Amino acid sequence: MLRTEEITDFEQLRQVAKLLEAENARLHERLATVVAQLAALQGKSPPEQLQLELTKLQEQMAKLAQKMFGRSSEKSKKQDEANQGNEQEPIPRRGHGPRPQPALPKVETRHELPDSERECDVCGKQMEPMGEQSEDSDEITVVERKFVLVTHKRQKYRCRCNSAVKTAEGPLKLIVGGRYSLAFAVEVALQKYGYHLPLERQVKMMRNDGLFLDSQTLWDQLLALHRVLKPTYDAILLHLISAELLHADETRWMMMEKGGSKTWQVWALSNDDAVYYHLNRSRSAEVIKGLLGNYKGVLVTDGYVAYQTLARGSPNVELAHCMAHVRRKYLEALPAYPQCQQALDLIGRLYDIERSIPSLRGLPSSERTQALALRAEVRRRDSVPILGELRAWALSQHALPESLFAQALQYMLSLWEGLTRFAQDPRIPVDNNAIERDLRGVVTGISFCTTLSGSCHREALL
Repeated sequence: MLRTEEITDFEQLRQVAKLLEAENARLHERLATVVAQLAALQGKSPPEQLQLELTKLQEQMAKLAQKMFGRSSEKSKKQDEANQGNEQEPIPRRGHGPRPQPALPKVETRHELPDSERECDVCGKQMEPMGEQSEDSDEITVVERKFVLVTHKRQKYRCRCNSAVKTAEGPLKLIVGGRYSLAFAVEVALQKYGYHLPLERQVKMMRNDGLFLDSQTLWDQLLALHRVLKPTYDAILLHLISAELLHADETRWMMMEKGGSKTWQVWALSNDDAVYYHLNRSRSAEVIKGLLGNYKGVLVTDGYVAYQTLARGSPNVELAHCMAHVRRKYLEALPAYPQCQQALDLIGRLYDIERSIPSLRGLPSSERTQALALRAEVRRRDSVPILGELRAWALSQHALPESLFAQALQYMLSLWEGLTRFAQDPRIPVDNNAIERDLRGVVTGISFCTTLSGSCHREALL
């Protein structure tokens, strides 16, 4: 028997996949027939549990087929087809050429011929420079990092009366009497939290550069830097909870502890100009309550129950939910339930409308009022009818309990009020994708983050 892992020809693998798909469909039909026959022999209709088990099996097979042969992107097939239809004839690539580097310092190095090579090949006379003419080419090189031991000599002064002595001020120190500069501490923090270089690895790199110390010394610098940055960290949170609209989300974070890794949670709050991270053992509603305090405004979230618990106990918090999460639920169910495509098409039309209206992110305040009015008008005219069509479709569907299709329907309908709030309030975005992008910062290191007593933060321009 030919094993699939031994197949190297793509077309042959495609044929095997089609045969397996046909065989799976035949076995599903046979199983359904056997279940019906068994129920008839027992004098009763097929039990709902057996139907649910059959549905679960079909879902698993559909998900497996999607995983093996389907698309990994959340983009729909129709989106790609539309994009392909709008594509023009591809322009041949010619390469981008040298990329400008305006931020790099420029250094000129002049290369001259030695005297022994300056003789003319024709007459044998000595050649002379052609003024300032030269053939120039650019080269990007690296200058190694250097650690320098600086001796600060603080000049002393005395009066001829011998009654007073004064000493010149020295540099600002992060640790009073410490041996390491503020710039050194910032460099250690940037390498660890900006580029994810562990302290032990930094110690080895510094040793190669001639600096000998241990990781505890580096940690002492980070702890001292934390004391300086903590007020800024707290100010970021105060700045955010004074905003009229916030995004909130959380994600798992593996914390290395004695005895093995533990799952913690990174909570995040953000708006257009700042983001705040908080690391906590718990995923309960008490964490977000503690962060927001007496916040008054709109909170854009997914369907996690902690945010709903917060809203029930905080009358000043207005929840707006994320349409992208609804779309993902239908995408997950789509391989086993083709009827989900209708919901996906309607949601796609909502996003088409959103792309046609001005974004508020980074918009000057002078243009904001006009943009809000336009967003409100377009959504009232175009988005509200689509939302009504989507809800009517969902209410007309029938799905077995606990199936992926039923879960997708229930998720959307249970959050309907928050999902449609964007259509009544032009400030609210259609989804919570902005903070999902912000959450990448603590993972990829693109932000300057510092772990602080169970919390982490990113500096933001306030």
